Amino acid sequence: MLSDLSLLEMQEYAKSLNLPAFRGKQFFDAVISAKNLDEVSVLPQNIKDLIEKDYPKYTIERKFTSKDGTIKYVFAFADGNIVEGVLMNYKYGNTLCLSTQVGCRMGCKFCASTLKGLIRNLSAGEMLGQVLLVNRDQGGSLKERKITNLVLMGSGEPLDNYIEVTKFIQLVSCKDGLNISQRNISLSTCGLVPKIYTLADEGFGVTLTISLHASNDKIRQQSMPVAQSYSIDEIIKACKYYFDKTGRRIIFEYTLIKGVNNSLASAKELGQFLKGFPCHVNIIPLNEVKERSLKSTTREECYAFAKALEKEGVSATVRRTLGEDIGGACGQLRNQILKGEV
Repeated sequence: MLSDLSLLEMQEYAKSLNLPAFRGKQFFDAVISAKNLDEVSVLPQNIKDLIEKDYPKYTIERKFTSKDGTIKYVFAFADGNIVEGVLMNYKYGNTLCLSTQVGCRMGCKFCASTLKGLIRNLSAGEMLGQVLLVNRDQGGSLKERKITNLVLMGSGEPLDNYIEVTKFIQLVSCKDGLNISQRNISLSTCGLVPKIYTLADEGFGVTLTISLHASNDKIRQQSMPVAQSYSIDEIIKACKYYFDKTGRRIIFEYTLIKGVNNSLASAKELGQFLKGFPCHVNIIPLNEVKERSLKSTTREECYAFAKALEKEGVSATVRRTLGEDIGGACGQLRNQILKGEV
């Protein structure tokens, strides 16, 4: 698919069709603009016919707008699979939360994305397509893009699709394309330790966000199967390595689940783990998933937890919940349209 290719690769593709390199630049501009092939007026019909099989066929299937202005997008791919993404508006600009897999095999009990397991990985071009479609839908262009930040926190575990995810990061941050700085890209992982080291060694500079959600391994193993493979100690060690390599502060996500991980004792234990390390903890009230029995805490409990962390010398804030009324909040994204959604 052409959206999987860089500008140089697009020019090589054009040459493979016995076309001049400038046609590759035209292909690239058309793809980055999220144009349908029939909208690309600079290409004659015979060339359109030649590249039609390789031209991107992803689309925005549905849109849902929250009362807080958050927009949930449903993206459809050529094989019939769908994923969701969420556009959130902040003071510093628009942030798009995008998906890296159709489904997820990590099995975290608080997340809807994993209910059906992993269906397939998304390609780099399919991830890029989510960004391009939303940029165009919001009235953006290559010169005036409407997306300032990206978070790889939709359905899927990004480091479980490492090759395609890192290629996507290269594509979306390249100066010929949307040129979104890696400093404005956050990658969320449940803690695939070997891949964290690889990400650091290969020179990526994205913000690393760890889905921690527990203060010790025993609690973490109750809701996150990955905790059977990698301990919190191993994750923290990998994070320190990533920080030493990149200088990028680590973000830890901590979803509060009633009766599981929300005690002040857990906050103190977590604080002892993280004290003295350049990091920040995002406290997230659980967004309940109807298929699960886990229950949320009150926002007051969230603030108390954050205050307890701060007493231990750890930076912490309670994340604002956006898009909950449209199933677009953290942990709610799926690879299906629920009955009743319009």
